[in-house]
Amino acid sequence: MLKTKLLKAAFSAIYYSGAARLFSPRWGGRGVIFCLHHVTPGGGQQPGFAPNSNLEITPEFLESLIRHVRSRGYETVSLAELPERMETVPAKPRFAVFTLDDGYRDNLVHAMPVFERLKCPFSVYVAPRIADGTCELWWRGLEAVIAATKQLDVTLAGQSLTFVTATETDKWLAWKQLAPRVQAMPEHEQRDWIRSVTSQHNVNLDKLCRDAAMTWDEIRAMANNPLATIGAHTLNHFNLLKLPLDEARREIEDSGSRVAREIGKPVRHFAYPYGNRDAAGPREFGLAKAAGFETAVVTRLGPVVPAHLKHMHALPRIMVSGRYQDLRYIDALMSGVPSRLTNRFRTLNVG
Repeated sequence: MLKTKLLKAAFSAIYYSGAARLFSPRWGGRGVIFCLHHVTPGGGQQPGFAPNSNLEITPEFLESLIRHVRSRGYETVSLAELPERMETVPAKPRFAVFTLDDGYRDNLVHAMPVFERLKCPFSVYVAPRIADGTCELWWRGLEAVIAATKQLDVTLAGQSLTFVTATETDKWLAWKQLAPRVQAMPEHEQRDWIRSVTSQHNVNLDKLCRDAAMTWDEIRAMANNPLATIGAHTLNHFNLLKLPLDEARREIEDSGSRVAREIGKPVRHFAYPYGNRDAAGPREFGLAKAAGFETAVVTRLGPVVPAHLKHMHALPRIMVSGRYQDLRYIDALMSGVPSRLTNRFRTLNVG
């Protein structure tokens, strides 16, 4: 929570000091791509132990966000319009693209009505095994196990560990110690581990996935909405950087072909799971390009600049988090100031 407080303070300083307004014309690029996951009533505002609430925002905040970026002079556009909008000549207003990762049912139930009401294009990146209801959403499984126990005994990397999980404070401490270690596991080992742990504690991992995800029928209904673009997000929501080359290639290529087959339309856009420097790099960018995708997005922070026309498979995004549902933070992020500082004043972060 200390990191969150520090970041909020930093974003507030950028906003209230006038730095966002001052540097936005120079550092704000041609536009921004927003990254969302869940849109649910009360999202991101849950009290108590809710470590994954950072992946949720409310429908009300989504609506205020769309209206806000438009009030700042941005035009909301689809992914298909990106190449043209990234050109500087002829000059056009800045753009904002809204994307949602994974393919959760709340995207259909709570987010799509907002986009429809405001006539705002949006894109959803679908991972087929999530849509099948069989993907090991390890972060949800781990949260459910910690929430349901008072003591948790696990084995990680051959080491037996015991965590007291009786109180809310205990649960947060267990999460902070376990989640990074589980995420760092080799992908197949990670999935076997979470299946074993959830089974031991009577947590139905497949039900967690099925309850959260859109079905293929729901995805097809969304795909028929003229505002919607459906993209691919690997088959299994694996960290591609940790996979052998051939498996990473299959995850990318087969996810696109499977989604296209299910919705009966070409799939031209891709998102890397996790999307940070530890999950996607030049190898993955090349694989997405070779697979025929027109664009691919990461979660490296920053606006989109004309130079990204040569890096269409490493497009940055701004994460919209449940912990930062305040428009002053959005203004700070859109200005380009945080990304320039974290990237040591480089325009691009595509290495």
